[in-house]
Amino acid sequence: MILLFTDFGWQGPYVGQMKAAIAARTTTVPVVDLMHDTPAFRPVEAGLLLAALTPRLPRRSVTVAVVDPGVGGERRALMARSRGRWFVGPDNGLLAPLLEADDLHVWSLAVPDGAAPTFHGRDVFAPAAAELAIGHMPTGATGVTDWVRPKADRQRVIYIDAFGNVMTGLREQDLSGRAPAPAGTALPGARTFCDQPPGTPFWYPNSSGLVEIAVNQGSAAEHFRLAVGDPIPLA
Repeated sequence: MILLFTDFGWQGPYVGQMKAAIAARTTTVPVVDLMHDTPAFRPVEAGLLLAALTPRLPRRSVTVAVVDPGVGGERRALMARSRGRWFVGPDNGLLAPLLEADDLHVWSLAVPDGAAPTFHGRDVFAPAAAELAIGHMPTGATGVTDWVRPKADRQRVIYIDAFGNVMTGLREQDLSGRAPAPAGTALPGARTFCDQPPGTPFWYPNSSGLVEIAVNQGSAAEHFRLAVGDPIPLA
C-alpha cells in the first residue's frame, strides 16, 4: 500500500499526477489518500501530525510525504524504513519525528535527470515509493546517518480540521496534570464530545493520541481565534 500525505489540497493536477507516476510503475498496489490538507509550507508541524497518524498505518506500507517549500533547492530527498514501514519525502524536518526509532535505516534518493525542479513529489518521491512498494530499491539510493532535526515545539497548534477542532503536538502525558488554556483559563477535559454540553469548550485526547481543543458542535479555532503555529499555554 502507498499512502499520500501532502499539503497540495484537492484543487489542481498535483495529486493526480503523483498517482499517475505511481501507476506508470505499478497498477497492483493500492494508493490511499491519507490527507492533502496538512498545514501548507509547514513541514515541522506536518511532521508531528504524520508521526501521530503512523502507528495505525499498515506494516510494509510506503508513505509519500510532501510538504516541501524548499523543493528544488539544496535539501535532500530521503527515504527511510522504520518499524516495518517505509517513508519517502524531503529532508526538511517533515520526516524527523519518524526518524527516532531504534530499528531505523535512512537513504538519500537520487534526483533523476529530467525531474522538474518544482515537482519532486511527482518525479522523485512517487516513483521511489512505487519501486519500494513492489520490492525494488530505487536506483542511486545511498545510506545516510544525518538529516535535518529541527526542534519541534509540540505546545503549538499543528492542525485545524474542517470542524474547527484544534490539534496540538502534545500528548496527554505531556500535560503533567495541567490543561490547555488558550484563553488563560484551564479547559475542562473530556473523553468524548457528548460529555460536554453543546457550545462548551474542552480538551480531549483525540483518536491519534494528540491533545485536541474542541467546542461541542462548534469551532474551537473560531472561538479562541487560533491558527496553525499559535502557542497553547498550559494552566
